[in-house]
Amino acid sequence: MSVRKESRPDRRIRVVVVGRGKVGTALARALPSKKYLVELRSARTGPVPRPNADVIVFAVRDAQLLSVAGAWASCVAPKSVCVHVAGSMGPEGLAPLRNRCRGVAQMHPLASFADARRAPDLSGVHVHVQGDAKARTVASAMARALGCVPRSMPKVDLVGYHLAAALLANGSAALSAAAEAALVRAGCPSQLAHRLLGPLLRTVAENVTNLGSIRALTGPVRRGDVTTVLKHLRWLEANAPATQRGYQAAVKFQLEMARALGEALPRDLDAIETAVLTSSRSRKSTRA
Repeated sequence: MSVRKESRPDRRIRVVVVGRGKVGTALARALPSKKYLVELRSARTGPVPRPNADVIVFAVRDAQLLSVAGAWASCVAPKSVCVHVAGSMGPEGLAPLRNRCRGVAQMHPLASFADARRAPDLSGVHVHVQGDAKARTVASAMARALGCVPRSMPKVDLVGYHLAAALLANGSAALSAAAEAALVRAGCPSQLAHRLLGPLLRTVAENVTNLGSIRALTGPVRRGDVTTVLKHLRWLEANAPATQRGYQAAVKFQLEMARALGEALPRDLDAIETAVLTSSRSRKSTRA
């Protein structure tokens, strides 16, 4: 006579991700299914009671966070932990839920999410975690399950933190677009340009990670190569004047880095600075 074994309940952590945008979709897909049972919901359809949810992740825009959290206040189970992935707001972004669940926290991944259909590789990505103790523990465990590194910086100024992230992630994309346009203008096939630049950008990221931003600087400014910088400025004047101002600003930042490195002769760096200033004045006079 065979004895029927009693089936074990599903021991996976039940997660509801609110927000079908780029970040929410990526996180829902990336959480390992052996450990997490994930339900992805649109924030637009309104809240639905989730008594069995262990974690509710709010992946909505920063400006919408408080209103969405308020809408969910009556639907969150007392046993749930609530976290959000916004960068510019701490756990106070979930204030309407704080007394209705086990705890709230911020869980912001320092990664670039550009397409809901193609999530970034999150391995090694740092995730800023702060909030109530229980929620921090749960958020840190989720970050590690995603292959990320949880970090807690409770005294960090979140506006400055978010600005730094936006400056790099968004600024590098803008610089890449300018570089892509210059490549095409120089004769590179348009369908190939971004494929050339992506791996280059990856090596820059590797250098920043391994060496730090200042030591990751390469190129003519670091070397004090006045001749090459002048060639660049003349080419921009003739072929891509709209990009000239961005190039000048980038060179000014690089000059500070190059001076800190101390490898180039000070007179060569001074000559580069003069060339950029002269080019800037020339552009202004032309526009006038």
